[in-house]
Order: sequence, then C-alpha cells, then structure tokens
Amino acid sequence: MEIGNEETTVHDALSLTYEEWRKLVVEDWKEPRFRADQICGWIYAKKVFDCHGMTNLSKTLRDKMIYESLVKLPIQIKELKSKDGTRKYLWRFEDGSRVESVLLDHGNHTTACISSQAGCPLGCVFCATGQGGFVRNLTAGEIVGQFLLMEQRLGKNIDNVVFMGMGEPLLNDVNVFKSIRALNHPKMRNLGARHITVSTSGIVPGIRDFADFEVPVRLSVSLHAPNDALRGKLMPVNKRYSLVALVEAMRYYQDRTGERITIEYVLIDGLNDDPQLAFEMAALLNGLGVYVNVIPCNPVDASATGNGAMRNSLKRPAEARIKAFCSALAELSIEFEVRREKGADILAACGQLAGATK
Repeated sequence: MEIGNEETTVHDALSLTYEEWRKLVVEDWKEPRFRADQICGWIYAKKVFDCHGMTNLSKTLRDKMIYESLVKLPIQIKELKSKDGTRKYLWRFEDGSRVESVLLDHGNHTTACISSQAGCPLGCVFCATGQGGFVRNLTAGEIVGQFLLMEQRLGKNIDNVVFMGMGEPLLNDVNVFKSIRALNHPKMRNLGARHITVSTSGIVPGIRDFADFEVPVRLSVSLHAPNDALRGKLMPVNKRYSLVALVEAMRYYQDRTGERITIEYVLIDGLNDDPQLAFEMAALLNGLGVYVNVIPCNPVDASATGNGAMRNSLKRPAEARIKAFCSALAELSIEFEVRREKGADILAACGQLAGATK
C-alpha cells in the first residue's frame, strides 16, 4: 500500500510483504538486499518501529526511510485486564475507526485474537460486532499492527493468532492473506502456519480461495445450527450461502489441504441446544474431519448492539442442557470441547467485541 503525491511516495511499512520490502530497498533505495532483512528484523522481531532506533542501518538509509516509509500503528485507547488474565485492547486508527483485539493467556501458551474489519456487515444476532454495523475493511498493516503491539506490550512473542475478532476475515481476504504472509514469512514474524487460524461465518467463495492459499493455515467455521431454517434466523449470511454450498466448500478445503476443520457452535438456551440438533449436525458433516468447539452463549451488553430486545432473549443454557447436547456429540463420536469462558467480565469473550470499550 502506498500513500503520497507525485513527488514522494510514502509506503505503509506494515502493509508491505517481504518481496515488496526487497524491491523497495534494492530498486528504489539502491541498497543491498540484506538491508530488507535488517529492517524486517527490527520491525517484526525486535518491535522497533522508529527507524532512528534501527542502529545497524546507515544514516543515509534511515533518512530515506523517514520520508518514504511510515509505520502506521494503531493508537491504544484502553487496555482492560480480566480476573482470568485475559487482556482486551481498544485501538483507534487514523480515520477514527476503532476495533478491539484480545490476548488470551492459557498458562502454557498465549493466543492473540485480532480483528480484520471495523464492525461487521453480517449481523449475526448473538454477536455484538455484527449488531453494531459495518464501518470498513482494515488494511494489512492495521491487522498486523494489532498483533505486533500486543507482543510489544506483553514483552515476548505470542504463540498463536486467530482471526476471530471483529469482522468477517474472508470479506477482506486480500488484506487478511497479505497480513498472514507477513506474520508467517521467516524473514518477518516467522509464525508457523499451524499457529494461525482464520474463522469465517461461511463465505463460500472465500473458503475456496482460502483452500488455494499458499500458506496452509487452519480454518474455523462458525456453524451454530445444522439446518438452513434455524441458521438463517441466527446468521443472515446463510440466506446467501446455504449449508449445502458451505459444506461443499469445506470439503474442497479439506481435499486441498488435508487439515481438520474446527466447527464453532454457540449454544443458546432453547434455540439450538436440543440434542437432536447434534444428530443433525453429524449427518450434515458426515465424511468431514471436524472438531467442534461448543461455546455456551456469552452475555453481551445490549446497549452496545442497538438490538437489546433480541439480545436479552438469548441466554446461556443450564449446565444440564449443555451436558445433554455434549453427550449426544460423544455418542456420535464427534470430537468436541466445551470452550471455557475467558474474559467475559471485560466483554472480551466470543461475540462480545463491539469496538466501544467503556
């Protein structure tokens, strides 16, 4: 990405791929190509974003960088810390757009949950982000910036990243794929492909493109209902991409990659928690290698969604109903896990991000 006028082109540094860095350094700045490695090392490994601190670069090169490249980091508005160690960050970008991202501490590893859009256009009824509306896609640099700043504040590398924050990643696939290339590249962040997961609500063309993507990262699909009638009530996207089309795309992904797919299933009291629906899900996904994350519905601040009446009707099931649903999954030999709620006290759990931390 470039910004500027006819006289000087200012490059958005965090949106550059390694190949773009090499081209910029060698062709535009007339420097040896190893300088690209040094610059990427400062930004991605050492988290030094000011070229004045890149001490092994020549003064001539640093002067060029001052005028021709800009590390456009989001501004941290607020950081909240949960009683369970989860941290939530509210970021502001230069146009005023806001997103949230979350750092999860699992004891023996950490996971960053980052956003790909400001807001979300899909309007899933159980999600604060979707009820809040859509603002715009994030650039690759804005996506990468969330991750690098969380690492800088943590003081060490984060082990995993999931594109499960605000927005639908596969509606911003160009920038999401570019950000993955930067995070994965050995000369940049060098985060292994198996430590990167992209979550989608079921954008069928995006899943097919994702299957052909050169970095074999993992796929998570938000299902939440095993039939079109019920899923259409929960997720308007189902009216455009039916479950038949979604499952076909998932098969294509699995045929291309050989990777198991994670199925996300938010369990809502009296709506999609009947054990019979577990049997429907088994039939729907027959022949696919899947792992199901059962997510008891998290409370969402209705004032953040603008849809309080609907939100207030969505409740977490009683433990007995959760166990009955999971017993049906076990009977069907479907691998699953009940996701342990993390960060709910700071509205950082699944479905709670709204970009408006109080």
